[in-house]
Amino acid sequence: MTEWTNEAMAARLVRYADLVPCRTAFIDTRTPGSTEKENFTIIGAGVSESADQFVHITQPHGFNIGAARQPGGCVNSQHSHETAEVFVVHSGQWRLLFGPNREDGTLDIGPGDVVSVPTRMFRGFENIGDHTGFLWVVLGEDDPGRVTWAPAVFEAAADHGLRLSKSGMLIDTSSGEAVLREAEMAEAIDPQATADLATPSLDRLMQCVARADARPGNPDSPLAAEGVAEAGVIVPQATSDGFAAGPIVGWWRHGFNLRQLTLQSGAYVPHHSRAEAEVLFIQSGTLEVSWPEGSLIMGAGDTLTVPIGLPRAFRNTASVPCVAFVVRGTDDPARPVFA
Repeated sequence: MTEWTNEAMAARLVRYADLVPCRTAFIDTRTPGSTEKENFTIIGAGVSESADQFVHITQPHGFNIGAARQPGGCVNSQHSHETAEVFVVHSGQWRLLFGPNREDGTLDIGPGDVVSVPTRMFRGFENIGDHTGFLWVVLGEDDPGRVTWAPAVFEAAADHGLRLSKSGMLIDTSSGEAVLREAEMAEAIDPQATADLATPSLDRLMQCVARADARPGNPDSPLAAEGVAEAGVIVPQATSDGFAAGPIVGWWRHGFNLRQLTLQSGAYVPHHSRAEAEVLFIQSGTLEVSWPEGSLIMGAGDTLTVPIGLPRAFRNTASVPCVAFVVRGTDDPARPVFA
C-alpha cells in the first residue's frame, strides 16, 4: 500500500513555474507567426510530434492534460483531432479560427472561458492580446491519436524544412538526405479528406462554449456548502453525483467531466474519496489540499492529480476566492465518499 507522504504527492504536482516547454513540438514550429509558441505535456503522452517534448506525469488517466503558452500575435496552425480537445483560458485573449484555411468563422475567448472543440474539424488559435497567454488543455482518451494538419500547413512547413514521417514524428529535412531515405514521409491529406473534416455551423459551435460569467453553482453537488460552489462545465450526461447534463454536452465522446470549484475565503471541503481520477487546476487564488499523511498549497496555474481512493480535503486559507477547474475521469462520476 502506497504511503502518500508529502514527497510522494509532490511528484503528482506540476507547478506553473516548473513547467518544461517544448518549442519544437509540431510541424509548424518554423512557420512565421508560430515560432514563439510553447507546448506542454503535463499528464499523458499528448500529441507532440517531437522527441524533445518533456512529459511531466506519464501515468494513464483516461485523458491527457497539456497546455499552450503564446505571446501576443502568435498562432497555432489549423489542425484536427480524433478525440476531444478542451481549452480552459487561464490568461490572455484568444481567437479560435475554424476551417482548413480559417475561412469558417472565429470565436473569441478570455480568462475563465471554456471551449470544447468538436472532433474531426479544423481549428487553430491565436493570442490576440498584447501579453503572453496560457491555455490549459484537456485531450480525450489515454491515446489521443495524431494531429491532422490542414494541407496549407504541410506546405508552409515544408518550405521551412520540416516534414512528418508516416509514424507521426517530426523530420528536419535540413539535416541531410540520409535521414530522409530512412523515414517514409507522410503527405498532406487530399481534397476529399479535407472536405470530410467539415466545420459545423457557428450556431452549433456555440453549444460548445461555457463563459466564465455564466456558470452557477449546483446546489445538489455533494461538495456544496457555505462558501463552496461546484458548477458543471462539461457534463456529457446526468451523473450519479447530482449533475444534469450541460452546459457543454457534445455530440462526440468526452470520457470525462469538467467542473468549476469555487471556495470563498476560509471555506472548507472535508475529507472525501473518489472512485475516478481527479485532476485539479488552479485558475485563481490558492488552495490547501490535505490528506491523512500531509498537505500542500497550490497556486494559480498549478496542476495536481489526486490518487484514486485517497481521502482529500480542500481549504481556502487566503483572503480572496479560489477558483479551480476539476477533471473527473468518467462521463458519470460517482458520489464522493466522505470520511
